[in-house]
Amino acid sequence: MKELEKLVADVSEKLGVRLGCREETAAEKTETYSSGAKSDGKHTYFRFTFAGKAYTGVLDGATKAEKNYAALLPAYLAAFGERNAVTQSDYLKKMLLGEYTQTDAYKYAVKFGVKEVPCFVLAIRFEKAYADAETLLQQYADRKEDCAVKFDDKNFAFVKAAEPTEEYSSPAEYAGFLAGFLAEELGARVCIGAGSVSGGFHDLQLSYSRAVTALRYAEVFSGGEGVHSYKEYMLVKLLEEVPKSRLDEFLGDVTEEQIREVFDDEEMLLTAEKFLSTSLNVSETSRALYMHRNTLLYRLDKIEKATGLNIRLFPDAVTFRILIIIYKLAKK
Repeated sequence: MKELEKLVADVSEKLGVRLGCREETAAEKTETYSSGAKSDGKHTYFRFTFAGKAYTGVLDGATKAEKNYAALLPAYLAAFGERNAVTQSDYLKKMLLGEYTQTDAYKYAVKFGVKEVPCFVLAIRFEKAYADAETLLQQYADRKEDCAVKFDDKNFAFVKAAEPTEEYSSPAEYAGFLAGFLAEELGARVCIGAGSVSGGFHDLQLSYSRAVTALRYAEVFSGGEGVHSYKEYMLVKLLEEVPKSRLDEFLGDVTEEQIREVFDDEEMLLTAEKFLSTSLNVSETSRALYMHRNTLLYRLDKIEKATGLNIRLFPDAVTFRILIIIYKLAKK
């Protein structure tokens, strides 16, 4: 109500009129105003809404000027109330979805007192709903520019200012830090897509779009867990443009039944993908999979016999990775 009182006082001063208001009574709500206003000869009355409530505006005077003001003020007061009702998270949500313009981005900066600084977006998907997820994410909003945005109980975005003085070197590195915090505090399993660093709020949608793309690909190619950058999947995005018929044709040309058996074996495929993701490091892969080193080497040998590709060698690892991508895209 204080916000409305301040607005009414501001309007009175700027227009040079005496304007008052009160919340509508039950009786007033049943009245019908012709042309949106009524007069008792001394005052002009009009209806308007502010932040979801109905009010009656009262102008001193009943001349044509007051009647004109009564026709214009409801829309102005209602619009101002709607703008004030929007939270920073609500505003950002529309910006991320591309529903606001560059002008709106400027208004956002003014309204919430934030600076137009480089920033990035993380798209976060929880395995299940957590009541405290949004609150915990907001704890890491260290600056006014930082904000957690909730889309539903499992899907969130986190807008983060990209300061060169920060300890993290990339959005993906910060995402890894955040994923560790969520796992520690909630025991939560999350998948995070890291978007690119944008020049400011005016192109946040691009960063968010890339983060969501990384999240989508991670569901197919990485089991829907961990931290992923859109850059990881540039090759996937390129191959996704190829018609499925062409992918099937290619697989038919270069793969044999033994290779398909490897791709259809979940454990074998998980082993290969983890080996590739750890930069072909046998020791690190063994630790990540809780697998004995000899067991890992046995599986790598089995993959080589089936495919003819020694994925311990970089060129063969690249070829194998491309085959995995094509195989999974063909099965989608």
